[in-house]
Amino acid sequence: MIASGLTLTGACGGPAAPSPDALPPAAVPATTLPTLAPPTSTPPSSAPSTATPSPSAPPTSPPPDAADAVLRLESSGPAVQELQQRLSDLGYWLGKIDGHYGQLTRQAVMAFQKAKGLDRDGVAGPDTRKELPTASRPTPRIAEGDHIEVDLKRQLLMVVRGGQVLWTLNTSTGNGEAYDRPSGGTGVARTPRGDFEIERQINGVREAELGVLYRPKYFHGGIAVHGSGSIPAHPASHGCVRVTNAAMDLLWASDVARVGTEVHVY
Repeated sequence: MIASGLTLTGACGGPAAPSPDALPPAAVPATTLPTLAPPTSTPPSSAPSTATPSPSAPPTSPPPDAADAVLRLESSGPAVQELQQRLSDLGYWLGKIDGHYGQLTRQAVMAFQKAKGLDRDGVAGPDTRKELPTASRPTPRIAEGDHIEVDLKRQLLMVVRGGQVLWTLNTSTGNGEAYDRPSGGTGVARTPRGDFEIERQINGVREAELGVLYRPKYFHGGIAVHGSGSIPAHPASHGCVRVTNAAMDLLWASDVARVGTEVHVY
């Protein structure tokens, strides 16, 4: 349905067919917003062990969850759970903390890599993991009020509440390339910069001229924040702001992106 009762035209979209970055559907997240605490530079440390190792004990190899281990899609175990907890503490939303390196964890790692200027491969290798202990929550450009910020350079979407970043999401925006419209004519895949607000929304799937938009929230004509099955590390849309379908469910369920919410794109 169209919440505003308006007819939508010129909407962009992601690919209708599955892609290598295809993301599975996820359950609708809880609606309770987490309480923002003052950011910390390091995670809590546990008390040191008082046990004295036996001098005759044979040497042991480093545990698989050592800081230099490489964690990637389908990894699992305590190291993954620790990674998820740290990312979540820093505001990189990844759904459930369950010790399994799924697609949403990969998206959160990619967002963290973008924020820190690292290689955007979605793999938590040594370079990524060594940044986590001293990292802090991202800082919004506008440090007041409730709004959404889209950082085109870093390809990040930030949900800001009370001047602090509540959640940071991986996003993919317009790639700046010219394209042919199926109905005729051409266009340029550009996400507009500026100050906008969410004007209307569709609580469902819209099959637009240029692709499929999941639960879109429009902030500039046919340009919307919407869910997609493909959120790569680089700009790839026709101009819209893509997030995962699960992240789009989060924006709807938490009501942080209602009609009238300011959207700042820079």
